[in-house]
Amino acid sequence: MSEQIKVALVGQQNAGKSTLFNLLTGARQHVANYPGVTVDKKYGRYNFGGALIVAVDLPGTYSLTSFSLEERVAREFLIKERPDVAVNVVDASNLRRSLHLTFQMLEMGLKSVLALNMMDMANKRSLTIDVQGLAKELGLVVVETIGSKGVGRDALRLAINEESRCAGKSRQEIDYGSLEPMIAEFSLNLRTVAQQVQLPARWLAIKLLEEDSQVTALLEESGDIGWAEALSQKAAKMSGRFFEEEGLSVSDHIITVRDQRVSNLMDCYVQRGEDSGESTTNKIDRFVLNRWAAPLFLVFTVYMIYQISIVWGYELTNHTWPFLAKFRELVAGVLPSAGFLEDPYTRSMGLWLVDSANTLLNYVPIFLILFALIAILEDSGYMARIAFILDKVLHRFGLHGQSTLPLILGGVFAGGCAVPGIMATKGIPDNRARMATIFAVPFMNCLAKVPLYTLLLGIFFFENKSLMMFYISTMTIIFAMLVSKLLTITVLKGEETSPFVMELPAYHLPTLGGVLRRSLERTWIYLKKVGTIVVAVAIVIFSLLQFPGLSEDHLNGFKAEGIAAIVKFQEGMTGNAYQSLTSDEHIVPLINFYTDYKRAKLNAGGAAGSKAVNEAFMARNASYYPFIKAPKGDKDAKKAGRSLKKLAKARKSIRRQMKEERIETSILGSIGRSMEPVTQFAGFNWKINVALLSSFAARESSVATLGVLFQQDEDQNASLEERMGTETMAGGATALLAVSMILFFALYPPCLATTVMVKVQTGSYKWMLFSILFPTVLGIVVSSLVFTIGRLTSLTGIEMISIVYFSALALLVVVGVMSGRDERSFNRLLAEQAEAK
Repeated sequence: MSEQIKVALVGQQNAGKSTLFNLLTGARQHVANYPGVTVDKKYGRYNFGGALIVAVDLPGTYSLTSFSLEERVAREFLIKERPDVAVNVVDASNLRRSLHLTFQMLEMGLKSVLALNMMDMANKRSLTIDVQGLAKELGLVVVETIGSKGVGRDALRLAINEESRCAGKSRQEIDYGSLEPMIAEFSLNLRTVAQQVQLPARWLAIKLLEEDSQVTALLEESGDIGWAEALSQKAAKMSGRFFEEEGLSVSDHIITVRDQRVSNLMDCYVQRGEDSGESTTNKIDRFVLNRWAAPLFLVFTVYMIYQISIVWGYELTNHTWPFLAKFRELVAGVLPSAGFLEDPYTRSMGLWLVDSANTLLNYVPIFLILFALIAILEDSGYMARIAFILDKVLHRFGLHGQSTLPLILGGVFAGGCAVPGIMATKGIPDNRARMATIFAVPFMNCLAKVPLYTLLLGIFFFENKSLMMFYISTMTIIFAMLVSKLLTITVLKGEETSPFVMELPAYHLPTLGGVLRRSLERTWIYLKKVGTIVVAVAIVIFSLLQFPGLSEDHLNGFKAEGIAAIVKFQEGMTGNAYQSLTSDEHIVPLINFYTDYKRAKLNAGGAAGSKAVNEAFMARNASYYPFIKAPKGDKDAKKAGRSLKKLAKARKSIRRQMKEERIETSILGSIGRSMEPVTQFAGFNWKINVALLSSFAARESSVATLGVLFQQDEDQNASLEERMGTETMAGGATALLAVSMILFFALYPPCLATTVMVKVQTGSYKWMLFSILFPTVLGIVVSSLVFTIGRLTSLTGIEMISIVYFSALALLVVVGVMSGRDERSFNRLLAEQAEAK
């Protein structure tokens, strides 16, 4: 069995750490989440020098403190997993910023290798680094690399192997001056526990004096709790005394001393050549960060992401959907055959699950493109600039600059999708803002909401369609902002937040391999995590729609109608040359043959596809084929085809009636009726309740369900709009009711796939449940108030929605102004404290 070496790659964001990780491990990678959090855990393997190296790409972090989730995850891994070697990946072109993390790793006593990445960028900036002198000063092996070009891989692999086998080196410690006596005192007290946790006593002492809560918890786990508390209290008193004597906190003192040490290293071992002029990054930023050009360029960028991924990506589904349809046909062929009126339960359940899976798989082209574009934005350096441009405005409502892309993908105006929008929140560094964004994205106008809006506007607002669409499109943004602010000062108040660190990295040209790899990784995570949960929930929804089923009397009535239709068909075939194929044993196979053929023809692409369908069904059953494709001159075959068509139409009508009654009497239908005492204040009857409940599985289901529930009689030929407009609902089908439905639908809980994605991104069923309950309560309260007030005041639908719109807009302005005032007051306070010091 070969030796195994555990390696951790540690580095700041935009230092090329992930690119170097890909270079080391190649294709042998896996992506998961760290236990209990949603931060990516990427690990890979490779063989070198007779050893198996297991490499872990830790989250990008600026330091090993515990401010942000990424920093805490990275530090916990280094503390608890104790890798054999830690590769500190630094940006050679910005070494001053990177070396602070290097010193923190040295203080932790980790066997380390320093990877000077992006050496090509350093050369372009005319920087000369004395690699040997830097290595000697730090006591580290230093390797020059260019991850994007594959330079330095073997040298880095060799350094990792050699470092893992050598004994611990004595490295020069930073002298913290007036803090050293306190560090020495605590180091003696911590010597025993330091051996238990395999961490340097000096590092534990420093973190204790910094009043690091996680180190305190580590001491409590490893020793006597009372002793740990006493030691923490002693450290807090010493830190307070240090602040009084020195005029700054222990943390600030440590950072200042480290910064001075880094400055000395830079003066000694880094030389800057002659100024070669303005850098390419600065030249680009003069345009993309210009006060006037920045918003235009941002809008253009976001529009192109939306256009390429959502619009053009959706066009690709026209090419992938036929394959999914063929897969469905293959599954249908394996499952038990359909009955005349009722299908076997295994067939109904099986096709329901396939349809649910196909709905997810149909998003794959969109996600592949979307994640590739996001990777390009991240690798190029522009993603940080998006946050820089919009953070000030969004921050007032509890959001983050990087909330922009998720909101756009969710459908700021119309046509997005909440699933990729929520997935895009993963890169938001502030956890509270990320959570607020997750709950804000479903308020956007996803493509699936548009059919219901179109239906209602066509019935009740034909003369005001443009104004209503403007209201709907912009009102959802207003609602999302207000809800985000509400959540951040209430239920999300206790969520972790982190200091906003804004870094504008140099622009880089993304690598094709890196972009494709990340796109495939993220798409696979979506399919693996979402798919399993969606299938489980789909089973529950299917059961709610099926049980308890039709009563025996009603079922017998439908069966009698079916028998009558069959008898009529058989009598019409009397004397026909194909009469022998219409006996009872042939009826179900024959009509299934007919419906399968019609469905296959619809999915066939072009003349070649249509011809292939004909050949396939001819081979499937040559005796039945004349019923669907009569030979030339065969009058009996044509008559048989017409008779079969009438039977199929009658069967479809009966099955549709059965479906309607099954929905009405199902558990879901009963829930819809039980909701009427509450929803009547919003104007909803049980039919609307069932339609809205069914849309939880998929937003598009709302219109389809309404089409089933508001059916027409046999002698009618009215559209759904006409039927909904004439049928009496609670209080009458009026424009006011339409406004109530629109508002509820805009605030309604996200669809099934989106709620599952909430679970995936938050890692909590609690937040998944909250994402369902909170919008439901909010939606029903708003809709009830609007409908009730509108009826009492006799206001029209357009008048009522105008009042709601401008009231919400005024509230948004007030909240934004007040939040900005609070922020300015806070900044003034900080400035006054700084002056006092």
